[in-house]
Amino acid sequence: MTNYDRLTRQLEALLDTRDWLTNAAQTCAFIMQEVDRINWAGFYLQREPEILSLGPFQGKPACHPIPFSKGVCGAAARRREIQRVDDVYAMADHIACDADSRAELVIPIIAEDRVWGVLDLDSPIAGRFSEEDQSGFERLARVFIDASDLRRA
Repeated sequence: MTNYDRLTRQLEALLDTRDWLTNAAQTCAFIMQEVDRINWAGFYLQREPEILSLGPFQGKPACHPIPFSKGVCGAAARRREIQRVDDVYAMADHIACDADSRAELVIPIIAEDRVWGVLDLDSPIAGRFSEEDQSGFERLARVFIDASDLRRA
């Protein structure tokens, strides 16, 4: 079982700058090192209207760009809601960047009432992300948001 209270405290201590790029890179590396059964952790940024561009990540090379109209990341950005999918292959519009990924959790990053981007987490294990994981990763995303100046992305 993942101790999200401990991870939250550790990430708060790690993110010691306001620089969003440094914090995003550190957050991805931290998640990949500290959380088991994950094969990809990264950010997609909205730099153009309705399009997500690849940002800092850990894992295999990723898809780029992702329109808001496609996939789990696009749905999270479009709906401004967390998307937790037990089996991505059951989704008609899933974007398969890594054929080994089965479960996905995507948390929209909202800054100043706009979609800044998303935090995307993949696992090779179907059903990997529970409600507890969703809540825990939402807290980790909040640590990233609170520590970072997202106006300059």
